[in-house]
Amino acid sequence: MTPVRRTSGLSRRHFALALPSALLASGCSAPHKGTGRPGDPIVLTLLSHYASGVLKGALQGPVDEWNATHDRVKVQTKAVEFTDLLTTFMVRQAAGLGADILHPYCLWNGQLVRAGVLRPAPAEHAEEITRGYGEAAVDAASVGGQVYGYPTEVQTYALYYNKRLLREAGIDGPPRTWRELEETAYRTARRDRYGNTLVQGFGLSTVDDSTTVGQTLALLNAAGGRFVSEDGRSTAIDSPAGRAVFDLEHRLVVRGASSPGVNVYKAFRSGQVAMVVSGGWWTGSLKTQMGKDYGDVGVAPLPLPEAGGKRATLSTGFMLGVNAASKHPRAAWEFLRWLNTEKVNVKSAKVGGKATRMSSLQVSVGSLTGRADDMRTLLGAHSDANLRPFLDALAYAVPEPNVPGAQQAKSLLRKNIEAMWTGQQSVDEALRSTRRQVDREVSRSW
Repeated sequence: MTPVRRTSGLSRRHFALALPSALLASGCSAPHKGTGRPGDPIVLTLLSHYASGVLKGALQGPVDEWNATHDRVKVQTKAVEFTDLLTTFMVRQAAGLGADILHPYCLWNGQLVRAGVLRPAPAEHAEEITRGYGEAAVDAASVGGQVYGYPTEVQTYALYYNKRLLREAGIDGPPRTWRELEETAYRTARRDRYGNTLVQGFGLSTVDDSTTVGQTLALLNAAGGRFVSEDGRSTAIDSPAGRAVFDLEHRLVVRGASSPGVNVYKAFRSGQVAMVVSGGWWTGSLKTQMGKDYGDVGVAPLPLPEAGGKRATLSTGFMLGVNAASKHPRAAWEFLRWLNTEKVNVKSAKVGGKATRMSSLQVSVGSLTGRADDMRTLLGAHSDANLRPFLDALAYAVPEPNVPGAQQAKSLLRKNIEAMWTGQQSVDEALRSTRRQVDREVSRSW
């Protein structure tokens, strides 16, 4: 995902001045919010990044259902592109135009809580969330042990691989350890006589956060490490686990198995990448874009440093929470309970049973939620076996740290990883630089 610039240090007046006039004019004005008496319903606004295409339609479906069956409380959706979402939350809040219901990337939760944007979940909702979702999803929706919302989209990371490329290199299946990963990467990598990359054995790419930071943090978690310390006030990347990950990636680049300048999204679907670590959201787009060649795609759990180790990977996600400034928090929480916990019959003829509206929504766009029971119901008859490793990973995934300075810390980590990949920094320099910069950022964010 594309990093969003930090705005938490700006004053309310600075926010208003910095906000483009087009943003203020397009969808910022709040609708009339009535008293709730007959004929004058409460109108709740829900702000998300589901701005277009299937995501917009998928969310609008249950919202329309709610509005058709509830007279006293109505819900109106508003959306901006993901790259503008954090800025929009902060600016509208400062201008007194914040939506009642917010759909943030969980990485931002610490910053939003510190800024007074998110309202803690009432006890009965917090209990439902803790009981109904996996540990990683609950942790991502919490700050300082306090739950702030209902987890929605949850993405776990696993290893995508091209079966054909592995088979052509004489390799029977995906790697299970880092040693096997390296051997597979070197055997599948191919260059022409001029040194140009024809096939990356292992896809490292500077395209976006998901292909740089997400992949690195997934490997770090698999090695038993962590990016930020438990108290959230320093980085833990400069550790044996962090060094092992940086060393692994550095070797892959130096020995020609990885070419970070290549767009891995395009190259993988063109059969020019043998393996890459990424999130489960990618399966849906690969299936659409690759057509019959999607049969070459396999997904396996993340390889571990050593055989028999404890599994771990990265999870990222979003949640729906209530604005601390909302005048109708009780109504907002009731809508979120209805959307995220009430079980309804699954409409698909291929699947029986019940699942929540949010889980059905996410599966319809190729995603997952943190409700493993819903996922088993919805994917039980699913023909795509490539989703199963991501579902299994819900049980052992580790969420991104969401301390107040998390977004900027992630951006700093990406900058140093890319400097190492491109030869601007050594492994030691990248680790030291990351530690110094991230420590400064997260310590001052409290």
